Amino acid sequence: MTLPLRPRAEALAAPLPPLLADASKLARGVMLGEHGRKRPGMGDAFWQYRTAQPGDPARSIDWRRSARSDVHFVAEKEWQAAQSVVFWVDRGQSMQFTSDKNTPTKSDRAALLSLATAVLLVQAGERVGLTDMGMRPMRGEVQLGRVAERLMDRAEADYAVPDLSILPRHSRAVFVSDFMADPAPIEAALATAADRGVTGVLLQILDPSEEAFPFDGRTVFHSVGNSLEFETRKAGELRDRYLDRLARRKERLGAMADLTGWRFHTHHTNDSPSSALLWIYAALEGRA
Repeated sequence: MTLPLRPRAEALAAPLPPLLADASKLARGVMLGEHGRKRPGMGDAFWQYRTAQPGDPARSIDWRRSARSDVHFVAEKEWQAAQSVVFWVDRGQSMQFTSDKNTPTKSDRAALLSLATAVLLVQAGERVGLTDMGMRPMRGEVQLGRVAERLMDRAEADYAVPDLSILPRHSRAVFVSDFMADPAPIEAALATAADRGVTGVLLQILDPSEEAFPFDGRTVFHSVGNSLEFETRKAGELRDRYLDRLARRKERLGAMADLTGWRFHTHHTNDSPSSALLWIYAALEGRA
C-alpha cells in the first residue's frame, strides 16, 4: 500500500529545516568585514549570451539578439559571472563515516559548511548553486532551500567524482570532500575550472581518526559501502605508512591548488565549524 503523499513529503523534508536553521545560525555567528565584490577590473563588460530562464526580468532580455531567433536571450555581464559561486559537495558513501557517535559524519559537516557559506553569499548578493544541480546559480531564500534539499542526496558509490555540469566561466567554486579517492578526477576538474577562469577552494574534511590512525592488532577495515575490505593482524605496523601517504596526498592537493590559483585547507569534524567557515569565506575573497 502506498503511503499518502503528504506524510511522505513531510518525512522527506524533515531534515531540511534543521539543516537550514543550523547553517543560518552558524552564518550569523561569524563576524565578517566588508564584502569584497567591488574588485578592480570587474565592470559591465559583455561576457556571453544565454537562453532566458523563468524568473528573468523582462529588462534583462537582449531584444536585438532575441529578434534573430525563436527564443529570448539574456546578455550576461562579467560582474554577474564573478558573483556566482558554485559548490561541489562529495556525497559518496565514504563521507558517511564517523569514528564517534558524538562527532558528526563528514557528510553532515560538509553539508553544514557548504550551506552556511551559501547563506553568507546570498546575504551579500551573490548567486549560489551546486555543480550538479541542473540549473544556473541563483539568489534568494528559495535557492537556499533547493541547495539544502539537494545536499540530502546520497551517492551509491564509495567515492564520488566532481560533476561539473554547471561551472560558469569566471565564477568561483567550492569543492568539499575527504579527497581520499583517486586524485585524478580532482586534477581533471581543477584543470577544467582553470580553463574556464574559475578560482575557488578545496576543503578537505576528515574524521580525527583518519589523521591519528589509532588502530593496533587484528583489525578489519571496510568501506562504508562495504564494497572494499582489508584485514590485518598488525594494524599498528601500517600507521607510519598510512600517515606518510596521507601527508603526500595533502601535499598533492595543495600543489594542485597552487598551480590553478585555488586555496586548500583541511578541516576535522571534531573542530569548530566556525573557523572553517571563516576560512572558506576569506579564501573566496582572496584573503586566506
